[in-house]
Amino acid sequence: MTGIHQTPALLLFSAFVAVTLGITTWVSRNRQGSQEEFYAGGRLFSPMENGVAIAGDYMSAASFLGATGLIALYGYDGLLYVVGFLVAWLVVLFLVAELVRNCGRFTLADVVAARMSERPVRIAAGTSSVTVSVLYLVAQMVGAGSLVALLLGNSGEAARSWAVIGVGALMVIYVSLGGMRATTWIQIVKAVLLLGGTIVLTVLVLVRFHGDFDQLLSTAAERSGHGAAFLAPGLKYGGDWTARFDFMSLGLALVLGTAGLPHILSRFYTVPTAQAARRSAVWSIGLIGGFYLMTIVLGFGAAAIVGPEAVRGSNASGNTAVPLLALDLGGGADSTGGTVLFAVVAAVAFATILAVVAGITLASSASVAHDLYASLRRRHAEPRSEVAVARVAAVGIGVVAIALGLLARDLNVAFLVGLAFAVAASANLPVLLYSLFWRGFTTRGAVWAVYGGLVPALALVVLSPVVSGGPESLFPTVDFQYFPLQNPGLVSIPLGFLAGWLGTVTSAEVADEAKHAETEVRSLTGAGAA
Repeated sequence: MTGIHQTPALLLFSAFVAVTLGITTWVSRNRQGSQEEFYAGGRLFSPMENGVAIAGDYMSAASFLGATGLIALYGYDGLLYVVGFLVAWLVVLFLVAELVRNCGRFTLADVVAARMSERPVRIAAGTSSVTVSVLYLVAQMVGAGSLVALLLGNSGEAARSWAVIGVGALMVIYVSLGGMRATTWIQIVKAVLLLGGTIVLTVLVLVRFHGDFDQLLSTAAERSGHGAAFLAPGLKYGGDWTARFDFMSLGLALVLGTAGLPHILSRFYTVPTAQAARRSAVWSIGLIGGFYLMTIVLGFGAAAIVGPEAVRGSNASGNTAVPLLALDLGGGADSTGGTVLFAVVAAVAFATILAVVAGITLASSASVAHDLYASLRRRHAEPRSEVAVARVAAVGIGVVAIALGLLARDLNVAFLVGLAFAVAASANLPVLLYSLFWRGFTTRGAVWAVYGGLVPALALVVLSPVVSGGPESLFPTVDFQYFPLQNPGLVSIPLGFLAGWLGTVTSAEVADEAKHAETEVRSLTGAGAA
């Protein structure tokens, strides 16, 4: 990219940063000392506002940059991410949203600890939530680095590294100063910008092909170099049985992982009632569904218009497919239209990354303060002390995410998010569902469910081709690959459920029937909910 493209994109991005910092500054002048203000925004958001914010939280760099890039490179097999991300919301709507809002206050651990021994459960759930959040943050950091490299003309690793550091610094400012209220409004602004930009690009792609989707698909298949195989299963995941099991593992992780994501669960505490939480989920499903349908058009549009080779030449993982598509749709690299459209898309992508990392960082810092600190320091920490710890935790989490983002900068962002979903589905979902629906569930079962999913998931990732043993691994020069699948979900998710069951049936503890009855009534009716 030349300076003519860089300048407007940087100006638009700077304008978004200025607006969001203004929101954060304004919010920080209001009441931010209480837990309810910092963690849940005072529970004052309407279902529509919260639904738009949830959509903003969920429509991340993995969706806008990573999934479209995978479709552009692998055709049909790239659609798995889109389908998995969308179908996952049915699990959230029917099994999680209303019940979690009724049973908890700020975090996942609140739901589980309601009927268990609080200290071990909070430590386990808090550890798991922070781990999932950091993995998710790494994907956003990688997206930021890829985008800046494209914007600055692929000017070297230094530009990508500074982009990761800059995004990390901004997310710490958003969270530590503004809390949930600022984060929510940033998400709303970002969601509107992202949906608007996606609509414009989708319309332009369809206009290019005169509204003929069949022509779009056939052109994409022709330019892919794979012919009809580009539109059929198997290009990425169908080569052998290992690839097919990887396909199943990824699908399972995507569909089940959303219900265990801490930053998504925390969103349901920002509305006043459980009914509002369910209506928020309905709003978000509508917006997210429309968005993912458009990403299919953009992915195949990038394959047909830009071409997989050009996409891969810009970024080996396909993370820059959408900005390149925008440049071409606007008239090319030397046109005013191309410059403007590229600038808009780049700025929207930056906004997407900044907003999502703010939401994830807030959720993880809340887990550190509300679950880990409150359990390890003393039984009931002072609210103001807890909020102060959350602000400090945001800085520490930001540093860790920056370091890992620099390490994983060459991986596809949607693929990285798939790993985070696998860990969430393995460690968080079993303990959540058991706590809500199993009368005999015990404290040992809860702790074993968390660690029984978390430890195998992380261990299998370390021993997988993601980390070593191949040219695309994090450490390509060494080989300690013993697990053949890139996504651990197929093994680690059943292990999480099995560990929870085994811990419960071998426990000498007798489940508290009265607490279960209280939890059941609260989850179904909202009586006594915070």
